[in-house]
Amino acid sequence: MLRLGVLTEPEGENRVAIVPKSVKKLTKAGFEVVIQSGAGIAASYSDSEYENFGGIIVERNEAISAPVLISIHLPNVSELSQGQIVACVADPFRNPKKVQECLDTKVVLLSMDMIPRRLSRAQSMDVNSSQDNLAGYKAVLLGAASVARGIPMMTTSAGTVRPAKVVVMGSGVAGLQAIATAKRLGAIVYASDVRKSAAEQIESVGGRFIEVDGMDDFEDESGYAKPLTPEFIQKVNDTVCGVASEADIIITTARIFGRPAPITVPSSAVANFKAGAVIVDMNADVGGNCEDTKAGEVYTTQNGVIIVGTTNLPGTLANTASMLYSNNLTTFITSIMKDGKIVISEDDDVLVGAPEGSDFHVSGMGGVLICSEGQMHSKQTRLGGVL
Repeated sequence: MLRLGVLTEPEGENRVAIVPKSVKKLTKAGFEVVIQSGAGIAASYSDSEYENFGGIIVERNEAISAPVLISIHLPNVSELSQGQIVACVADPFRNPKKVQECLDTKVVLLSMDMIPRRLSRAQSMDVNSSQDNLAGYKAVLLGAASVARGIPMMTTSAGTVRPAKVVVMGSGVAGLQAIATAKRLGAIVYASDVRKSAAEQIESVGGRFIEVDGMDDFEDESGYAKPLTPEFIQKVNDTVCGVASEADIIITTARIFGRPAPITVPSSAVANFKAGAVIVDMNADVGGNCEDTKAGEVYTTQNGVIIVGTTNLPGTLANTASMLYSNNLTTFITSIMKDGKIVISEDDDVLVGAPEGSDFHVSGMGGVLICSEGQMHSKQTRLGGVL
């Protein structure tokens, strides 16, 4: 059997890449699954649960020496060896040095955040969507917990409480879940997006679409938002921030593939928001959508606006996030397991389908980033203009 290793993630990450129930599926597919002792504890998965499903508990040095490694974050490349296959979220555009180290070490790197989400077959492998969905849900809960008022309409003998007003900036996977969650809590929800197709989606989950004059369909073939001109960005900011100036909770979700988060809430807008309003910046880890966000911090501005810069929102729901990530990875890795071996094929559209407009290709295979020696390495062309 081909040995597959599961590691404890770095400090600050509570998720685990494979959960106990997935071990049974992996074993059936031909893997011997070894789990670093304690890897799942922060996500409420004990070593004994892994053993009950056929996993083998080992120390880190044994787990990390497995021919196939499944993780969330890219392990320290100095711990890896030639020929190892690592499936993780490598975030190659922001971590080009680590990817180069993988190339130098002759490690095969499968970066799950590069999967083309529009392929129907790839949707069950799409870690971006599974984790973003949870992040959108948690962002609203953080906003509701931080705002000093109730969310739904309440009619009481002491008076009527009007529903809170929530503005969600961006309506991708995370944004739509944020809209739906805020609506379920009883808020009146307004939402914006630069994609025309988003209006119907926003309304389908209970939101009210904020339209900007001159809006075009800024969506690429992979379903991601394209970069906008500075002039249109300013127009969107002015329109949406005008609506948000009366909001109780503002959720920012705008994320451009492989680039820093765009500023959708400038400092000048924050200065006009009402005291007690809460901004939850879902992209604090990649620069933030709010110009005043402080990554990893929650603080109050001079005019009384609370800005929540919590990073790794999926990690705050570690048990559920791990389960979904594990399902994604199990589906992916078993799909390329053939006759007891991992088979990397250029005929596999999940591997080949690069996100449009990403200007990133390794041996023509950008759906799942592949970096390895020999055939793949010799064709490697460019990594975000760095390699």
